[in-house]
Amino acid sequence: MTHIVYVPIDATARSVGADDVAAAIAREAAARGEPVQIVRNGTRGLCWLEPLVEVVTPAGRVAYGPVDVADVASLFAADFLRGGAHPLAHGRTDDITWLKGQERLTFARVGLTDPLSLADYKEHGGLRGLRAALSAKTGSDIVEELVRSGLRGRGGAAFPAGIKWRTVAGAPGPQKYVCCNADEGDSGTFSDRMLMEGDPYVLLEGMTIAGLAVGADQGYIYLRSEYPDAERTLMAAIEAARAAGWLGRDVLGSGRAFDIELRRGAGAYICGEETAMLESLEGKRGMVRPKPPLPAISGLFGKPTVINNVITLASVPIILDRGAQFYADYGMGRSRGTLPFQLAGNIKRGGLVEKAFGLTLRELVYDYGGGTASGRPVRAVQVGGPLGPYLPESKFDVPLDYEVFAAAGGMIGHGGLVVFDDTVDMALMARYAMEFCAIESCGKCTPCRIGSTRGVEVIDRIRNNERRGPNLALLRDLCDTMTHGSLCAMGGLTPAPVLSALEHFPEDFQR
Repeated sequence: MTHIVYVPIDATARSVGADDVAAAIAREAAARGEPVQIVRNGTRGLCWLEPLVEVVTPAGRVAYGPVDVADVASLFAADFLRGGAHPLAHGRTDDITWLKGQERLTFARVGLTDPLSLADYKEHGGLRGLRAALSAKTGSDIVEELVRSGLRGRGGAAFPAGIKWRTVAGAPGPQKYVCCNADEGDSGTFSDRMLMEGDPYVLLEGMTIAGLAVGADQGYIYLRSEYPDAERTLMAAIEAARAAGWLGRDVLGSGRAFDIELRRGAGAYICGEETAMLESLEGKRGMVRPKPPLPAISGLFGKPTVINNVITLASVPIILDRGAQFYADYGMGRSRGTLPFQLAGNIKRGGLVEKAFGLTLRELVYDYGGGTASGRPVRAVQVGGPLGPYLPESKFDVPLDYEVFAAAGGMIGHGGLVVFDDTVDMALMARYAMEFCAIESCGKCTPCRIGSTRGVEVIDRIRNNERRGPNLALLRDLCDTMTHGSLCAMGGLTPAPVLSALEHFPEDFQR
């Protein structure tokens, strides 16, 4: 009997030695005469347990982790290939509390399959959404299904995806494009990377459905340059999909054409802004374009363009497969479906949690994250990337719903959480926000380019106790100018972490 052992191949696991662990398991198995098939899967999202090794047993998969090369011999001695007891054992993977409480829709396959196996993908429900889209009478039928699902952009702006697609579909012109914004640059975010490395075909399927819906025959993935593992996986997946007839001039024998090309990003945070991304895709410096015109009307190369991020597009196949109502039944208010929340920073159990909208920060930080890694009290959580507000514990029970959370002064954004304990200097974190903007600004508009530089100087004066009152007033005035005068969200949102630090942690500006 050949034993099947899963060892993740994504960047999270590889960064802590998964490749060496997989090789050590193969060597030990050979030495003991145990036939083993090692499958390199995507991570399950329990990042604090990586490398997480899973073994297939008659009772299901059994998990062990975090496994080091030095642990491999003792695992074999404990008969782990048959689910034997060991200090690193966590029982059946499906019974781990972290996973049992999740609603995995977009990440349903991640960790279960070989990311590049076409057979695995189909066996676990892949292509059903695309086949349903191909059987639809018109592209508008696909668009309206998406509208009814309530899916909103998962990249941060939360604009209704179906409305965007409807605009592109109705725009005149024979040439249209689908662009996937995979330039995931927010601090504390990694769901796009984990999806691309763990289930690349679902992204390709979602982009193809988008092409059918709006009448586009060409798609582009604009990938963050710091994601070499995702690049290798996507390139291999695109080639395999073409060879299988899933992409190309005759998608699944339908007579419809759609193909995808991968473009490596320019290494600039601002290229996560959709119009700067388009400039970079066209071979120019990534700088923000004024709006209007919207990219849905005049986007890539001046043509109507669908722009969504990875998680948005990867959420589409299950909507077409299971129906709009199935997806809309998750969530609350106008926030429908699920979002993969990412736990990072000073947190005991970091990783990815896919949940329906409506849970709270307290549930994520304490129930899933286990509090801080340092063991000290949580003082603040930043949600929504480096331009998201810093929230105190008094905000931890606000439901994570786009509108409700925004009304409480928060921003869900891409779903990334960065946790800080009570040793953090929030005045220094406010300074960091301004400095980040100064470094990453494309430089096109004055409020962002100059305002962020002046902001760093003003905060330094406040921290040095120089004319504190006038400089605090000046900082607020500067934030107001950046909020209302910047060309894009880069400068417009930079004041959010600064003002939240001033509001909730004023004592740190008085040291």
